[in-house]
Amino acid sequence: MRRSLPSPHLLASALALALLSPTAFANDAGATDLDAVVVTASPLKGNAESVATPVEVLYGEALDRTKAGTLGETIAKLPGVQTTYFGTGVGRPIIRGQEGPRVQVLSGGIGSMDASTVSADHAVSIEPFLADQIEVLKGPATLLFGSGAIGGAVNVVDGRLADTIPDEPLSGRAEVRGNTVNDERSGMFRLDGVNGNWVLHVDGLVRNTHDYDIPGVAALHDDHEEDGDHDDHEEEEQPNGILPNSSVRTRAGAIGATWLGEGGYFGLAASTYRTNYGIPSGAHVHGDDDHDHDDDDDDHDEEGHEEEGPVRIDMVQNRLDLKAGIYDPVSFLQSINLRAAWNDYEHVELEDGLPATRFTNKGYDARLEAVQKDRNGWRGAFGLQFGSTDFGAVGEEAFVPSTTTDNLGVFVVQEKDFGPWKLELGGRYDHVELRPEGRASRDFDAINLSAAAIWRLSDGFDLRFGLDRSERAPTNEELFAGGTHVATQSIEIGDEALDTEKGARAEIGAHWHTDRVDLKLALYRTEFSDFIYLADTDVEEEGFPVRLWTQSDATFTGAEAEAKIRLADSASGAWDLRLFGDYVRAKLDGSGTRTVAFEVPHGDHAHGYEAEIAQGGYLPRIAPMRFGADLGWSLGGWRASVGAVRYSKQDDVAQNEEPSDGYTLVDAHLAYRWDRTASSWEVFLDGSNLTDEEARPHTSLLRDYAPLPGRGVAFGIRAYF
Repeated sequence: MRRSLPSPHLLASALALALLSPTAFANDAGATDLDAVVVTASPLKGNAESVATPVEVLYGEALDRTKAGTLGETIAKLPGVQTTYFGTGVGRPIIRGQEGPRVQVLSGGIGSMDASTVSADHAVSIEPFLADQIEVLKGPATLLFGSGAIGGAVNVVDGRLADTIPDEPLSGRAEVRGNTVNDERSGMFRLDGVNGNWVLHVDGLVRNTHDYDIPGVAALHDDHEEDGDHDDHEEEEQPNGILPNSSVRTRAGAIGATWLGEGGYFGLAASTYRTNYGIPSGAHVHGDDDHDHDDDDDDHDEEGHEEEGPVRIDMVQNRLDLKAGIYDPVSFLQSINLRAAWNDYEHVELEDGLPATRFTNKGYDARLEAVQKDRNGWRGAFGLQFGSTDFGAVGEEAFVPSTTTDNLGVFVVQEKDFGPWKLELGGRYDHVELRPEGRASRDFDAINLSAAAIWRLSDGFDLRFGLDRSERAPTNEELFAGGTHVATQSIEIGDEALDTEKGARAEIGAHWHTDRVDLKLALYRTEFSDFIYLADTDVEEEGFPVRLWTQSDATFTGAEAEAKIRLADSASGAWDLRLFGDYVRAKLDGSGTRTVAFEVPHGDHAHGYEAEIAQGGYLPRIAPMRFGADLGWSLGGWRASVGAVRYSKQDDVAQNEEPSDGYTLVDAHLAYRWDRTASSWEVFLDGSNLTDEEARPHTSLLRDYAPLPGRGVAFGIRAYF
């Protein structure tokens, strides 16, 4: 019998009713003052609670406790946020069911400019261990960052270019750690020095891990194998308790200098990020050599599709960041700010140690914004963003052509308080042009409009509303793909006639804060027209399924809730409970099928096909519903917590997609911190997957080949000075 998941309304209501006891909120006037954590991604730089658009900020002890080897894993326990998974070297954020080119990843407000949106096995070139805080903007962030943020944005703030002069002439932090699950040995440091008006910065990180431990074997057994359909050959024995070729080696570092004066500021930073990670066996294969080919001239390709050995990705990114600004340049402006970055990115896919395919991405991104002074109660900013990237792909697995992408955007944001109401308005126009090598160029216009409001019903309770109309230009992969995409184990065919993707979002939320409880709820719905997705054709070529990039209307509906409860504060310590849950449902709006004719490139010619494309059903790899709880304790320098997250079975699946089982991940943390005259020290133990459960995320393309790591204990020491 098929199990139906609760509606998002029921999810939010159930969690709210469980927490909103009359005694918990009796003292509304005693609402807790929240930390004024500045959201640097916004030109108006409000704190996290005062911004009407949905945002989460991870910083301080919470960030230290959740930092992981990938950005996606670091923020994956925030409500509405999960992560992709392609081994421990790759994890890109998923926000409310949307990922890839719909979620913009930024460093200091400027795009990462890597190749992580092109393929699921490409890592994000940002090191979360060097972050000061991480800002997650949920829902369209297109007003701030352009059409690539139609589903949200993640901004990593690393402090390489200073905003203020530190209080101490020399400050910093350092950490060394290990982990039992993969024999990790990592170390990082950061130093900030002051010389007059200059703030100097240097940081660095080294991480080495071995193949990680897993419960059981890596690959799932197919049903047909269990039925004896493959009795004619002996099944290859799998390693037990370890995932081969899952090790990671990472190096990162930066130097920066910022001059902060009374009339303005200027800063420049140079950074590098280098990582070498393995693609777990079974995920990166060249096809089925036993497949019968229709043409005799295909025979010469057989040997080329034989996997020679393990596949690793060797990535290098070098980057220059610049920021400058002038205060009070004219009578009606508070400041003019420039933020820019130049990027040189390359990664090489190595097969048995030999280069096979090379991806490059070189270019720049710049943002010029003017922040206005208050005028009749209106606060706001307007500006210009422009950039250009040259993406290159050379080698046997280069399934997309080399493409130059130019973008130009203009934007304005405004906000005003009307008594108990706060209103935020904004608009942006973008022009995007893609010029692929050897093909006709395409250009797109995207218009984005947004309105959000906070209705403060009391000091501790407010309602939040949001309406957005957003547009996204197609990417070069969606437009021009034409070959074998090994990471997805398919042949992808783009559509050069794709139109701009459009979304309309409505959201309602509530924030309630008292001396004992902080509660946040949100319900949202986004209706897309011309939603771009990868459709199965039920056609195979050289053993690979053929998938087409196509468009159809789609709807995302979801809910998320989080409650933080201060249970007690006594001689036995302070006890806190955190509960959270989220759910998203994503479906195509159509029904039936339509016939599509297409060609699959094959050497110097192409094979023609027709296929029936489903117009309805669920979208693939949508994050399952989950509930989580964390119980925390602190006393003096001690702090500890234990928690669990239950990931439900996902059986709302796309055509030709298999359901995934649910699982529960249990973790625990223990730390002791002591202060000295000029420094603080902390030793810690962090346990993950303590029940050693076999976990295969539905959001992962590797769930049939690579489960999540088994039981692990991270340990180390941190220093702050």
